Amino acid sequence: MIQYVERKDLEVEKYDACIDNSIQSRIYAFSWYLDIVADNWDVLVLDDYKAVMPIPCRKKAGIKYVYPPLWLLELGVFSLSENIDYNPFFKLLFQKFKSVESRLNSAINIQENTSCFVGKQMQILLISDDYNTICNGYRKDRRKDLNKAKKVDLTEKWNDNPEKLIQLFKNNVGKRTPNIADKDYLVLEELIKICLEKKVGEILSVYNKEDRLVASGFFLKHKKAVTILVSSTDFKHRKNGVNTFLIDRAIYKFEKNFSIFNFGGSSMESIAKYFLSFGATSHNYKQIKYNNLPWFIKLLKKMS
Repeated sequence: MIQYVERKDLEVEKYDACIDNSIQSRIYAFSWYLDIVADNWDVLVLDDYKAVMPIPCRKKAGIKYVYPPLWLLELGVFSLSENIDYNPFFKLLFQKFKSVESRLNSAINIQENTSCFVGKQMQILLISDDYNTICNGYRKDRRKDLNKAKKVDLTEKWNDNPEKLIQLFKNNVGKRTPNIADKDYLVLEELIKICLEKKVGEILSVYNKEDRLVASGFFLKHKKAVTILVSSTDFKHRKNGVNTFLIDRAIYKFEKNFSIFNFGGSSMESIAKYFLSFGATSHNYKQIKYNNLPWFIKLLKKMS
């Protein structure tokens, strides 16, 4: 039986144990991670935490809805058994909420072709081979970028200050994504600091010969996978192969202890093409976009 459990009533140890031991285990679903990035979240729980579905939610005009928090890439159902029927979870989810937007984890295989499940792609590179073998799989333009980077004397620095990464991101990528508010950057700063404390994340920064920060990225570590959560280059200094250098140095370090390098995912053709040029392959996942709001609420959303 699936029950709707509010965050305040959650048996946290059982919940986190289910996330940790689940077939679909992802770092984003742990209680501590959701407590940082989500305004509020509840959970659908099967029996005695045999499977769970965390639900980030908000309330507006008296209506609760499921939303996708920033800095959170994959959620969905997490189960201890492979023989799990996802449909009862989605059925109850759509009964409880009139509007749902959520990115499911890539381990969830949904055959349904209904309009509320939208197909998306992420790019993943297997890094179980040695670095030289992986590097030989880079396309010609990535190797050309690395040659450019060598000529301009770029320097890598691990575990740099989180504020430097966030400011770089804010000044560059952030200007192209104005929907990211100041409070979102505060959440990101707290998230990075907690991940560093828990030793489940690392920062890599790249400096040029003038000691100017030209690229930085934050990498999440969970089980055998490493994921780029957030990264940015200095747009004024990105023609010297700096972004390729950043990713290459991360691959060089992590291939020794990890087997999967997740680029974070993009269905935008240009970005996906860039990730694929490292020898990555595309993997499918589903995004829920369900809207059963009253017509007048839909109208207000369009006008706002």
